[in-house]
Amino acid sequence: MGRVTARRRVLRIRDGVVSHRPDTLAAEEPMEIRVGGRPLTVTMRTPGDDFDLAAGFLVSEGVVHRATDVAGIRYCAGATADGGNTYNVVDVVLGPGVEAPDASLERNFYTTSSCGLCGKASLDAVRTTAAWTVAEDRLSVGPRLLASLPDKLRAAQKVFDSTGGLHAAGLFSADGELLCLREDVGRHNAVDKVVGHALREGMLPLRGTVLMVSGRASFELVQKAVMAGIPMLAAVSAPSSLAVDLAEESGLTLVGFLRGDSMNVYAGAERLERQPVG
Repeated sequence: MGRVTARRRVLRIRDGVVSHRPDTLAAEEPMEIRVGGRPLTVTMRTPGDDFDLAAGFLVSEGVVHRATDVAGIRYCAGATADGGNTYNVVDVVLGPGVEAPDASLERNFYTTSSCGLCGKASLDAVRTTAAWTVAEDRLSVGPRLLASLPDKLRAAQKVFDSTGGLHAAGLFSADGELLCLREDVGRHNAVDKVVGHALREGMLPLRGTVLMVSGRASFELVQKAVMAGIPMLAAVSAPSSLAVDLAEESGLTLVGFLRGDSMNVYAGAERLERQPVG
């Protein structure tokens, strides 16, 4: 299987002193997702938790909703000319009665690690219909607990410590317990890995939970949270205008610039308990 990190020799300049040294980088490799043997998309990702990534991607696309919708996931042998296994091609077998993805979902080119929407035919294709609503979720979280999540997320990042180059997504309970954490070069991949883990463990919908991400809150991350039934998304950086629009339309609580004791609540402020942070 692919490695999570890679070593490269670099020229280092510090305070005018020049030296050569090895550096540890986050690995990035393409992964093709197939459904029933049919190619669906290729995403650039950090190897690891690939089955979670494939399952989470299909949740985000509205193809699967529960653990029984997936009969199996496997790496495809014969992915190379000599019949070897690159561990970069994953095939998902859907459960009985689960419809295969519509042909319109197929991506005509690579999904990069910075954009999970490349290749979508139209914005309408992105606005997939969720199996559950988050608007009626009764989650209530205090600002003090929210303020503690970035440090908890950072403390649990293992690969970031050695590379400094990975996004993280963490799923937290209403009382701040870390339920699942995944890292990846792509922020959307990190979220898909969390959601895919939850699907395979039979946890969907993820009611009463908070999704914490290490970067910004884009439209696609709000969409992925809604599709998984997560009522609150918090990010250390800014949301986009379309992310706020979708959060408001869906009834999701969206928190941005969550740093230290400060935060901005862009949608769903009713879920925040009115109490001081400090």
